[in-house]
Amino acid sequence: MLQTGVRTECENDIYCRHKGKILVKAAPAGSQAEPADTVYLATFVKNLHSVGFRLTDEVVTAAAKLSLPELTSLNNELLAVLAYHKGYFQKLEPLYPNFPSQVMKMSEAELYFNAALHYLTGGIFKPKTLKLPRPALSEEGSLVEIGLGSREEFESIFFNLVKSVVSFSPVNQAELSWFLTGYERAAALIDSLPADFPNRENKIYLLKLILERDPDFVLKHLTTTIDVLRLACAINGGDVSLAKPTRFAQLKRPHRRLMLKALESCSNLEEDLRRYKGRFLRLAERLHPGEFARLYPKTFAAFQGLRHNKKLETFNQQVELRFTEGNLEQLLQVLKSRPGLFARRLDHLLRRFPEQNTTVIDAFEAVSDGITTAMLLQLRTHFGERCKKDKAEKRVFLPKGQVTKAMAVDNQLADLDESVCLRLLVLCEKLLKARFAKLPPLGRCYLSPALVNFNLPFALRSASKSFRTMARGSRLALPDKDTLRFFLFWRNGRGRADVDLSAVFFDKDFNYLDAVTYYNLKSYGGVHSGDIVDAPQGASEFIDVSISLLMEKKVRYVVPVIKAFTHEPFCDLPECFTGWMARQKPGSGEIYEPRLVEDRLDITSDSRIAIPAVFDLRERQLIWADLALTRWPLWITTVAANLWGIQLMLKSMVMLKKPNVYDLLKLHIEARGSFCDSRDGADHCFSVEDGTPFDLAKLAGEFMQN
Repeated sequence: MLQTGVRTECENDIYCRHKGKILVKAAPAGSQAEPADTVYLATFVKNLHSVGFRLTDEVVTAAAKLSLPELTSLNNELLAVLAYHKGYFQKLEPLYPNFPSQVMKMSEAELYFNAALHYLTGGIFKPKTLKLPRPALSEEGSLVEIGLGSREEFESIFFNLVKSVVSFSPVNQAELSWFLTGYERAAALIDSLPADFPNRENKIYLLKLILERDPDFVLKHLTTTIDVLRLACAINGGDVSLAKPTRFAQLKRPHRRLMLKALESCSNLEEDLRRYKGRFLRLAERLHPGEFARLYPKTFAAFQGLRHNKKLETFNQQVELRFTEGNLEQLLQVLKSRPGLFARRLDHLLRRFPEQNTTVIDAFEAVSDGITTAMLLQLRTHFGERCKKDKAEKRVFLPKGQVTKAMAVDNQLADLDESVCLRLLVLCEKLLKARFAKLPPLGRCYLSPALVNFNLPFALRSASKSFRTMARGSRLALPDKDTLRFFLFWRNGRGRADVDLSAVFFDKDFNYLDAVTYYNLKSYGGVHSGDIVDAPQGASEFIDVSISLLMEKKVRYVVPVIKAFTHEPFCDLPECFTGWMARQKPGSGEIYEPRLVEDRLDITSDSRIAIPAVFDLRERQLIWADLALTRWPLWITTVAANLWGIQLMLKSMVMLKKPNVYDLLKLHIEARGSFCDSRDGADHCFSVEDGTPFDLAKLAGEFMQN
């Protein structure tokens, strides 16, 4: 029997998550080893099938040429990689082992008594229940196809990450670290790094990785004052997005000299220092600019001015002054020097100067070459929404930072003339097509309309690790089954960890109806497996909800919520993951069936509350949320006491309007290709089945480049 292994970081882990493909290393030339017997090949295929994956004929053919040791090694590697994403190597056992029927049959008095004893004993007491035999699993899940890849395509993942216009997630950072330190061709990849990096946060992480190897390369790419601050944060393990402050430790003397030299050559030095005054003052304590005053006099003087509060008119002050004065001509002259800020203030300009909108738009078009593709895409969507007569109730924002929050505010923007919005919509499309037309031709392309449900990634810095990752607000069709089973697994960290799984129900108008949670184990067609408050060896909780029963009771939205009751953040737990299954016969098979797992994601954020997704029962859609919150607006321990916060998060995800994958690819095809009605004869297929919306690195690196 082929042995299973434990999960290890390897190239096939990265390849599977990005492309749904693997590499099968051929035997060395001249090898005399005999291919493994077909019984071992069949076992290999069956092992992966048992955890929900199907190998293509190309993979099976390649594997058939391997010797038994090579096939065993590939089997162990893939099980370690793929089964990990299904939670296969963990034993998920709930408090009540005969869930869900056991809980549904028990009285409220029994459930209350058992819970009280469990709490009073700090989790030691658990009801002694004989685990009854369960009927064999009588349903199949949707198998994920794994194809055969190539070395060239695998390395394209690295270059797409490097070219990405959106910020890296911790997973992306780990992948890049592996490419540059653990990959056999790391030196060749470093030599092939591009001359420029579109995303400044990503650039800094890359520079940190090669700082010791090539400091001259690093110095060349530290082009702004903020770059230096970000590098100092990266070296100290802080937040390069600068959303949170970083505690600076002592810096190596070569690093100090490099940073001071970079600052000396920066423009707008004095102004940029004031953008993050407190942090630069703390950094100066580690850089000691006075020690190098003769070498870097400009930098020394700038820090002295910062320390002594030297008055300086900043760029933003100039902008606000001219807004106040109402001098459009001078205001446009100032804004044209920074096209990105011009784009972010465009709606404000149009509302502030309604009689001079043509002048504003002409000035915007004149500096459009300096505006990023991502910004043009967002402006296109923004003004497209502004064209609509029915104004959206809320405006939704996802603030920058490693902990992802959602903010929804009342939409109080004054109306804009429809013709102005249409002109900007057309202008953004024209600018984007002109930019895309310079790229290599695509040929004939099949574009699935279903891609309209998937948002484009504009920031991944806080994304959780999962086998298929989507941009927040993306919608995915639910399988045609009646029961959703949510699951949670965690293990104690520094001390006892009590993590709770809840499911909250809302109607079509976002009104709260009920919740299945630790204090309400069964209600509204939902049932909880029992609350566990200690997990020295790991613990798990489950919730089943019946879609048909909930819809009969006017439930439209189901919001699963994970909360750390003991206030220990998820990042301090050695293991914590959640996900969901679709079941037609929830009483058959094991409670946790890896092959039926639709999504599983690690919860590793520095937060205590997570909302992985929202389920829209009427549309039978999953709305990807992946929200990590440090606290509710009101920090109280029960779901019922936090309804305002949960409702706000729900509205934020449902109402979120972002550029989608379909519109982006449509613009590309119109600019440098042609449409094909079917897959047959298409040079490129863009669809959900082909993994298009899940290959975020390719979308951000190839199709959103400036």
